[in-house]
Amino acid sequence: MNLDETADSASRFAAFVGELASAIGHADRVRPLNDYCAGLLVSEGRRSVEPIAAATAPAEVSVQHQKLLHFVANAPWTDKPVLAKVREMVLPAIERHGPIEVWIIDDTSFPKYGSHSVGVHHQYCGQLGKQANCQVAVTLSIANHHASLPIAYRLYLPKDWTEDAARRRKARIPKAISFKTKPQIALEQIREACAAGVPRGVVLMDASYGANSALRAGISALGLNYVAAIVATLKVRRASDDIARQPRLSVKQLALSLPKHAWRTITWREGTNSALRSRFARVRVHASPTRGRRGRPEETLLIEWPKGEPEPTKYWLATVNKNISFRALVDLAKCVGRSSATTWSSSKKSVSGTTRGADGQASTITEPFASRHTDS
Repeated sequence: MNLDETADSASRFAAFVGELASAIGHADRVRPLNDYCAGLLVSEGRRSVEPIAAATAPAEVSVQHQKLLHFVANAPWTDKPVLAKVREMVLPAIERHGPIEVWIIDDTSFPKYGSHSVGVHHQYCGQLGKQANCQVAVTLSIANHHASLPIAYRLYLPKDWTEDAARRRKARIPKAISFKTKPQIALEQIREACAAGVPRGVVLMDASYGANSALRAGISALGLNYVAAIVATLKVRRASDDIARQPRLSVKQLALSLPKHAWRTITWREGTNSALRSRFARVRVHASPTRGRRGRPEETLLIEWPKGEPEPTKYWLATVNKNISFRALVDLAKCVGRSSATTWSSSKKSVSGTTRGADGQASTITEPFASRHTDS
């Protein structure tokens, strides 16, 4: 289906939801799906079932509320075919502006006030920028410089949930669901995307994922390259013919030891008001997480130290071709923040307040079209 063939927003929306209906399973779910998606777009404030019911059926709010609640919370449909159908429809529109360049691992948080929503826990909430009561979904998106598209969502279940039998029963969490860390969930999503034949790109991730050595190793094992933000304390050795003689240093220690001529000012793209530039250095290293343990294969350490700052501010490890241009490497690293901002904005605008089980059974509906990137 070519979404550009339809003339206006209403007909495009109807055509889009009509295609999604083919992946929803049962004919009785088509109308609730249409109303639910329409409600995400037209309701204001908190996008839970109640305001969506009021916006889509003001004359029979109670009846509509029950129908939508059953569709979102009880009907046994899975989100994977729906997300696959979204990818099938939207990917060609993105690729008209260029091939997929990157896969982005990220998470999206949903602030909550109560304790009954599945997976709710006091944890870091990206929307609020602090520890708070929230749900967190691990996401995988594909992107080029024109747009990004979320292709996988998985609700993170803290141990407080997976190890509480009474809570699991009340929330109807399937027995097969066990505790998995966010990096473990992300690696599963990447494996599934590879198996589905999603066009490959460089895997990007922030430090909460990039600092996990098992995740980085798992990505490499799948034949994918990555640019992974890391923490300043991660240990490395400089690449050398005699690696054993190289001291094991934190990336911050290594950065502070670099000579002045190692640093270059790089402009990686044009922003809305001015060119985006900062000062960077890159060094070939081996990650060495444990003293006396053989490190990982050689990769590039990218360091950002903006002028005027007392010390470096950001670090990345990259397995992309070592001959990549400095500007291209920086541009890849900076794609993480650009996509994260887009995902966060999208989640504020269009994600429902009702989420379902951690096994993907009818989890939150994402916005129907890819998000255009903004400058950052």
